[in-house]
Amino acid sequence: MSSSSVAVESGREAVSKTVPGPILLLGAPGVGKGTQAKELVKLWGIPQISTGDLLRANVAQGTQLGRVAKEIMGRGELVPDSLVNEMVAVRLQQPDTANGYILDGFPRTLPQAGWLDGRLASATQALPVIAVSIQVDYNQLLRRITGRRNCPACQRIYNVYGNPPQKDGFCDVDGTALVQRADDTEQIFAERMRAYGALTAPVVEHYRALGRFAEVDGDRPIAAIAAGIVAAVERLRK
Repeated sequence: MSSSSVAVESGREAVSKTVPGPILLLGAPGVGKGTQAKELVKLWGIPQISTGDLLRANVAQGTQLGRVAKEIMGRGELVPDSLVNEMVAVRLQQPDTANGYILDGFPRTLPQAGWLDGRLASATQALPVIAVSIQVDYNQLLRRITGRRNCPACQRIYNVYGNPPQKDGFCDVDGTALVQRADDTEQIFAERMRAYGALTAPVVEHYRALGRFAEVDGDRPIAAIAAGIVAAVERLRK
């Protein structure tokens, strides 16, 4: 059995021993939070809750909250925490969240974390949030972002450093010239990292102080990272 298969099996074994509860996935741009969220959804059978998805869904469905958000965004303003909190509160009332959920993009700020902690503390038998941060070296992240190239035809993604095309600059599948996203530059990446650090540091310290925080090495195969997250959650839930 390969090492990745062993990691997946060990992850499944850990999952069978614990109820995950709410899990906040943290990580800088490019660490693979979205990929890991999907892995954990499959392993645990719990939903991923993304505030971006919630916002778009409420607007598209024309809910009362969505109409308010659309008006605010139409004025070019940011949707306030209070409105985002309300959307999350409605989503957490759905039965598929009973055993837990993967939080993506929320809580993003310390006030949001405080609101969520307070809500869960007042709910009967609700487990508290556990925060897990996926760690990848800055230079490795920089290579992941600045080396990324997309095929505009088939949407295949390459990386000039880690997964280059057979012919430089062209897609292996259809021969289309590859493109680099306008925001996949070192300058923009550095700005995003600074913003992420400033915004997220208080949230990290909040959960670290509560003893509900863990870091996982993100510079490994996908299955191994997932198994590491599962092990961290199981350890913190004891």
